Amino acid sequence: MENNLFTNAHILAWLQYFSDHSEVDLERVKILDITRKNKNLIPTVESHRSVLVFTEAGHPDIFYRMYNAGLGECTVIYNEGSEPEGPIKESKVYDMLDRGINASAGMLILNPKARSTFKFGMSNQSFAYGSVRYVGSEIRAVILSKMQIDMQKNICVISGESIAVEAANLAAEGTVIAVEYNHRDRKTLEDNVSQFGLNNVTIVDHVDEETMAGLPVPDVTMLVASASMEQEMECLLKLNPNMEFVVYTLDFHVAAGMPALCSSLGIHDVDIIQLSVSKLNSKHNFDTQPAPWIITGKAGE
Repeated sequence: MENNLFTNAHILAWLQYFSDHSEVDLERVKILDITRKNKNLIPTVESHRSVLVFTEAGHPDIFYRMYNAGLGECTVIYNEGSEPEGPIKESKVYDMLDRGINASAGMLILNPKARSTFKFGMSNQSFAYGSVRYVGSEIRAVILSKMQIDMQKNICVISGESIAVEAANLAAEGTVIAVEYNHRDRKTLEDNVSQFGLNNVTIVDHVDEETMAGLPVPDVTMLVASASMEQEMECLLKLNPNMEFVVYTLDFHVAAGMPALCSSLGIHDVDIIQLSVSKLNSKHNFDTQPAPWIITGKAGE
């Protein structure tokens, strides 16, 4: 298999093999070749009842990562070797934690608890501990909905670590460019990328034309307002004159000044909302979270 890529002939052969040796409805199988760039295994298995995965030899912790993501009860149907032939085996993910992939091959992963809809606003407890103070899950859910993410969208996220992780899960066939200026925050983001098994996140340490060169052009940018915000927006507009923006800020003066800034940059349809979330605590009092302003707008026509 040249360059670890599976041809249509290989895929059809494996489909026929699993059709002959299992009772899975292949009409409903999602095909995922993780030897290709930007393909995420865990989010795909989470959202599909049956996934035919093609992978190269290696990945020593692939089943441990699935188990750690709550997929231990999934069933793996596979064989030994790199060809669709011979005896078929069936095991739970939790029984395969200490084994990797011993050959370039296909395996069928069944997840009867798969969800078929997008899940916005993951619990903050799901993310890696580190230097980042994550925004509340309810607020993150609104931000993600404002980004209007689809499977193939390319996204830039500036100083929004949990937004980058969750966006990468949702845009499973797109790319997320995550910009983190602080090295400790970059490390936390790297831990999250590893924890969630994300292959479609590129982490950079600043925004300029040189850094962004060679990366996919973003369709939408989410950024936390900062002193460098205008320079960031100008740079991104050079890459994509039709860029959509979602801006997060806790500063009223920044929010109030956004219509004028957006107008100067050619960004129209500006909308500003403020979110306030209160939660009932164990003493039956409401704890109020910081109430950010969320600004959205679109450049171009």
